[in-house]
Amino acid sequence: MSTSLYNVRYLIGALVLAITAGCATSPTSHSTLKAPLNQYQAQIVDPKSDTLNTLTVEQLARRLADADVVVVGEYHGHHASHLLQAQLQLALFQQQPQQILSMEQFETHQQDALNQYLAGSSGESEMIEDTGAWDNYRASYRPLVEFALSHQLPVIAANAPGTIVRCVGREGPHIIDDLSQAQRQTIAQQPFLDTPAYRQRFDDAIGASHGGGGDDGGAMKQRLDNSYKAQLLRDNTMAERILQARRDYPGQQILHINGIFHSEQRQGTIALLHARAPELNIKVISPVFWPEDEATPELSDHRTNGDFLYFLQPLPDAYKSDDRRNRAMRERFSQAEQQPCN
Repeated sequence: MSTSLYNVRYLIGALVLAITAGCATSPTSHSTLKAPLNQYQAQIVDPKSDTLNTLTVEQLARRLADADVVVVGEYHGHHASHLLQAQLQLALFQQQPQQILSMEQFETHQQDALNQYLAGSSGESEMIEDTGAWDNYRASYRPLVEFALSHQLPVIAANAPGTIVRCVGREGPHIIDDLSQAQRQTIAQQPFLDTPAYRQRFDDAIGASHGGGGDDGGAMKQRLDNSYKAQLLRDNTMAERILQARRDYPGQQILHINGIFHSEQRQGTIALLHARAPELNIKVISPVFWPEDEATPELSDHRTNGDFLYFLQPLPDAYKSDDRRNRAMRERFSQAEQQPCN
């Protein structure tokens, strides 16, 4: 899946949270924050709170009632992320039935196929084939889409087309100039609007893995820059699609789903959305992995990750062998390189 590579880079070693040093003298015995008991449980907290008492989904929804846009960052494929999204979708709907679902997991050029399914003119397997839905659609995103379908709610395919993103990452942002008019309409009008802090975070997340220095240092630097432009293309397109949904459905609350990197620390899609519409009330919910072998996580480095945080169990290691991990990554890069840019 196209966004997971840089997410995985960023998430490796991502640590989790709890009471800041400044609150060391405050009583913590009344905190209800405990480690998640299984892969489905999410412990929701307000990071601005000193006590870090957990919130129920319904309590969280009440705190989000006035938000124009609610963004739930996820670890792709994590059960707790997807369960929380579905539960929050319902809780928000019960407060405000005029709701819109916006999703990174569908691309803008797939909107018609998605609409056909929502209108009842195609079946689920047809929709999955026609949209190229992610491999984990049925396990992770089906509940969101089915809820929208059953309540006749709009679903926005918000992400930039993967083919265009891939070619920007491979050849550079200039390929936008060669797009047809129809292709150009599937991406943001301002595709590479940027924020400096985001670039630094991106470089920190994946820069080391792209190498640098040596005879190939210049080429690697260019590749990293192109990869960042590809990331911006996704973020800007999602930001503009959210705003378009606001225009198409005025006054309706938008629930937007994306990978954590697009919204954590209110960067990425959030910063670019705010740059376009600073008047919007945007709330971000971000996941954090509970650290292994710790009864109380350190929160000081994560208080700014989102307006609300949810703790969850770490995912199992994909690889123990560095050789097998590197071989799998090389294979993924090779497969992407074999796909044409035209």
